[in-house]
Amino acid sequence: MEKQVLVVDDHPINRTLATVLLRGSEWVCDQATCGSEALAKLAEKKYDCVLLDISMPDMSGEEVCRQIRATEALKGLRVIAYTAHTMREEQEHILAAGFDALLIKPISKAVLLETLNAV
Repeated sequence: MEKQVLVVDDHPINRTLATVLLRGSEWVCDQATCGSEALAKLAEKKYDCVLLDISMPDMSGEEVCRQIRATEALKGLRVIAYTAHTMREEQEHILAAGFDALLIKPISKAVLLETLNAV
């Protein structure tokens, strides 16, 4: 059974990497280049999970996550932070914003699939 994931990152290489790593799995990827595009796509289509970059120019991943959590129609949507922030304090701050899990860049296929399937 296919599962839908929205990969949100302002860097095309990071979006492409996540999409390529998920090829051949049960996860089907859509992509968004920024937070506002992600919110628009989430309003149009049902996703099982969002892989959300933290540092984006138009809106931070934390702000996008807060808006997702405040939207009744998106209750239960799994949101995974996708970041290069490696300091423990930063990770705790990110998770406190409402994320279900945290992936540290660079990611591997095994870790990505394990994280997606765990949430």
